[in-house]
Amino acid sequence: MSLQTATFGAGCFWCLDAAMNQLNGVKQALSGYMGGPANLAHYQAVCSGQSGHAEVVQVVFDPSIVSYEQLCLVFFSLHDPTQLNRQGHDIGTQYRSVIFYHCPSQLALAEKLIKNLTEQAVFNKTIVTALTPASEFFAAEKQHQNYFQQHPEQGYCQVIIAPKMAKFRQQYSELLKS
Repeated sequence: MSLQTATFGAGCFWCLDAAMNQLNGVKQALSGYMGGPANLAHYQAVCSGQSGHAEVVQVVFDPSIVSYEQLCLVFFSLHDPTQLNRQGHDIGTQYRSVIFYHCPSQLALAEKLIKNLTEQAVFNKTIVTALTPASEFFAAEKQHQNYFQQHPEQGYCQVIIAPKMAKFRQQYSELLKS
C-alpha cells in the first residue's frame, strides 16, 4: 500500500513530533506550519499569533502498519482538545487544536472520533478541535525538528514534554518502533 499524509496541530509541535516519530509505520514526522501564507511561514511570524499558521506536525505513514485512526487517537491523547487556541501556557491561534485533513475519508474519520469521544465523555469539556482542509505545509526551521530528542535537558522538555512522553510510551507501547 502507498504512503499517506496526516497533519495535526496540538499546541507546541515539539511534543507531537517526538511522539509521532516513535510510532511504527511512521516514515517521517516533521514540525512545521500550516494555515497561513508562505511569507509568514517562519517561527518568529508564527509566534506572533498573527500569521494564520498553526504549529503542526506532518506525518507520512504506512497505513498497513499504523492507521490514521491510531494517529488521531495519539493526537487526542497528547494534548487537551477542549482548550481553544492554547495548550497550557502556550496561548494563541498558532497553538490551536486542529486536524488538517487531506481527503474526505480523513475528515469523516475525525468527525466520527470526535463524536465517539464526546459520547464517551472522555473529556470533561467540549472538544474544540478544528477540522480544516489541508493547505500548503511549510517545514519548520532545522532547530525545531526532533527537538525533544536533541534537547531532553531543556526546561520545557523536562517539565512539559517528558511527562507526556512517559505516559505516551506506556499507553501506546504496542505501536512503538523496536
